[in-house]
Amino acid sequence: MPGKKSAAKRHRQSETKRLRNRAVRSRVRTEIKKFIIASKEGRRETLEEQFRKIVSLLDKAAGKGVIHRNNAARKKSRLQKYLAKQQTT
Repeated sequence: MPGKKSAAKRHRQSETKRLRNRAVRSRVRTEIKKFIIASKEGRRETLEEQFRKIVSLLDKAAGKGVIHRNNAARKKSRLQKYLAKQQTT
């Protein structure tokens, strides 16, 4: 238990932020998994749309500070390569 009022408030704030960040990260991971599954099932018509959705989520997460901007850029780059590979084969 925090000893001071300010420490208790900081604890409440950090818990709220932790839960929000966790939800954002989880959503990004879920969408990436859906993208990979769709590509393996051969649903190429939805891949481009899903990719745009993931890019948007990654940009928002990076903007909010949930993930680092370089982490978002790396994920987008890898997914872009994956998408290009799927479209050529």
